[in-house]
Amino acid sequence: MLKKAAALLLVCASTGAWLGCGKTDSKYLFAAIPTSNELVAYREDPNSGVLTQLSGSPISAGSAVQALALHPSGKYLYAANSGGNNISLYTISSTGALTEKTPRTIAGTSPTVMVMDPAGSFLYVANSLSADISVFSINASDGTLTPVQQTQGSTAHIGLSALNMTVAPSGNELYVTGQGQFGYIEEFPLTQGQLGVAGVFQTGNNPYGLVIDSTGSFLYTANKTDNTISEFAINADASLTQIAGSPLGESFTGPVTLFIDKSGKYLYVSNQGSTNVAAYTIGSDGGLTLLSGSPFSTGAQPGFLATDASGKYFFVGNQSAIQSFTLDASSGALTSVGTYSVPATPTSIVITP
Repeated sequence: MLKKAAALLLVCASTGAWLGCGKTDSKYLFAAIPTSNELVAYREDPNSGVLTQLSGSPISAGSAVQALALHPSGKYLYAANSGGNNISLYTISSTGALTEKTPRTIAGTSPTVMVMDPAGSFLYVANSLSADISVFSINASDGTLTPVQQTQGSTAHIGLSALNMTVAPSGNELYVTGQGQFGYIEEFPLTQGQLGVAGVFQTGNNPYGLVIDSTGSFLYTANKTDNTISEFAINADASLTQIAGSPLGESFTGPVTLFIDKSGKYLYVSNQGSTNVAAYTIGSDGGLTLLSGSPFSTGAQPGFLATDASGKYFFVGNQSAIQSFTLDASSGALTSVGTYSVPATPTSIVITP
C-alpha cells in the first residue's frame, strides 16, 4: 500500500514542466517514449515498488526521444532526441519536477544510445546514422554539457552503427557493440573523455544487450538473432577472452537487454520473442546457469530493464507498459507488483538514487 503524504495532495504549478509533488526521500522513475515524443514520470514507493504517475505526466520531449542518462547526483536528466540530433538537459527537483534547460546541445546524426562514466564527469552519445560518438564533459554545478574534442575531430568515428555501449566500472574503458558482417565489440581506452585506439572483438549477431559486472571482470552480450548470450572475461589490458562454453544458447528467443542486479549474483535477460525475463546465476568464472524458477512472464516485447538504488525492485519496459517486480536478493526470483500503461514502447528507463 502507498503511504499517504500531504505533499502528494498539493497541486504543483510552475513555468517549468512540473510533474508532481512528493516526499523528499521519494524515488522517481522516468521513461522515454520515442514514438510520441514524450517522457513519462512516476513516483516509486520505496517500501513497495508501486508506481504512481505524476501530475502532468507524460510531458512533451524532443523529437523521437530515445535514450536517457541520469547524473549520479540525481539532479540532472539527459535525453537523446534521435529525431532532432540533439541532447536535452532537465533539472530534477525533490518533487520529481523536470525543467528543461535550453538551448539543447547539438549531437551527431540520430543519437540513440547514451552512457555516463561512474563519476558523472563525461557523457558519451552514440549517433547511429553518422556512425560516431559525441563526448561531453559535465559541469557538476549546473549540469551543462561541453563538447570534448577527439583525436579525429569533433567526434570519434567508430565505423559502425552502435547498438549499445557501456563504461567499465573503473571509468577508463568504453565498450561499444554493433553489427557488420558479424557482431562486434569495440573497446576504447578513455583519457579525460577522449577515445583512444579501439580493440575489436567478435561476438554474436545483433548484440543489442551489453553489460559488465560491478567488479569489471566479466562482459556479456545478448545476441538477438542468434538467441545466445556471449560471455567474456575482461583481461588486465581491457581486452576480451571468451569464457569456455560461450556463447550460451538460450531456449528463449530474441534476447535484447541484459542487467546485473546490485548483489552481482544474477544476470537478467529480456527475451522479446518469448515474452519473458530469464535469470541466470553468475559463477566465479563468469559462467551463467539458468536460475531455478526462471523465466518470469512479462508483457509483450519486454525490452529495457532497471532496478532502483536499493536493488529491491525491478522494472521492465514492455510494448505498452512498465512492469514493477520485487527482486529477492537471496534467490533472484521476481514477483509482480504492478503493471502501468504507457503511451507506447519505452526505450530507456532511469530511476533517481
